[in-house]
Amino acid sequence: MKALVTGGAGFIGSHLVEALLARGDEVLVLDNLATGRRVNLPSAGKHPRLRFVLGDVRHAQLARQAISSVDVIYHLAAHVGVRQIVGHALESLLNNVQGTMVLLDEAARLGRRTVLFSSSEVYGQGRGETFEERDDLALGSPSVLRWSYAAGKVVDESLAMAYHADRGLPVTVVRCFNTCGPRQTDRYGMVVPTFVRQALLGAPLTVHGDGHQTRCFSYVGDVVRGVMMLEKAPSAVGEIFNVGNHEEVSILDLARKVVRLTASRSPIIHVSYERAFEERFEDIRRRVPSLEKIRAFVGYEPRVGLDEILRLTIASLRLPGDAGTMTETVTTHSLKQ
Repeated sequence: MKALVTGGAGFIGSHLVEALLARGDEVLVLDNLATGRRVNLPSAGKHPRLRFVLGDVRHAQLARQAISSVDVIYHLAAHVGVRQIVGHALESLLNNVQGTMVLLDEAARLGRRTVLFSSSEVYGQGRGETFEERDDLALGSPSVLRWSYAAGKVVDESLAMAYHADRGLPVTVVRCFNTCGPRQTDRYGMVVPTFVRQALLGAPLTVHGDGHQTRCFSYVGDVVRGVMMLEKAPSAVGEIFNVGNHEEVSILDLARKVVRLTASRSPIIHVSYERAFEERFEDIRRRVPSLEKIRAFVGYEPRVGLDEILRLTIASLRLPGDAGTMTETVTTHSLKQ
């Protein structure tokens, strides 16, 4: 297979690139490096089946050239992270929706198999005990900027389903739930690397609100494995899937785990949302995925539990530079055939 991974220099994207190379695929990474890092990629300048192109998926000609040379597309390119979204709401919303529009249009024109990465954020405030793919979505008010990311992802998903229905695009949508592991940065407000960094530095771990809000953290390797299983399943075309883990933990207990596993003396303190984000903010009290659908379609089960995710993340952040080294060959704004 020849695969295109947009956003392939990012956290999840780089792990997907590694897995595709390990499977024997040829991989083309298209990334503007707004949030991705070249150092995330595995020996890009030396691997015979990996090419890196520095560019933006919103450029139609560049996207067209990239898509025409591959068999399958994994679309991850997006602005991510609560701090990034709240601090740059308009830029993030336009980037996420416009990039997806360009990519889906070209993918549909050429009939390319596509996997669109979405987010558990689309469930918004939620309506049930667990989030199921068939649930109605319950976003908060547009006046609260934290929902703009979710709104953009809902538009992305709706575009994907419309292209499938009207133009026969073979697309699958995956909703990721709090994906974590080595290479994840704390620059954009991701809670696990933030807590680990704070603990390793001996700084206070900053828990937002009362800390009783709960999440399910998913190991990036499990998420990548599930996504690749879905890409290979013909029955997954035209469907939306949760992918992640269902091991639930409160944010306060997560902080306690990090302190224990790092043997840190850091205190745990509570910070109000208003102080953390400097504007009105609405959080989700509970976010737990139903994995019944992905289990039924491809037999997916998460393999790595929370304690092991934290151990792997702690070990990676204790290393100088947070990642391995690499060299790369970069083609800017064009593709060499």
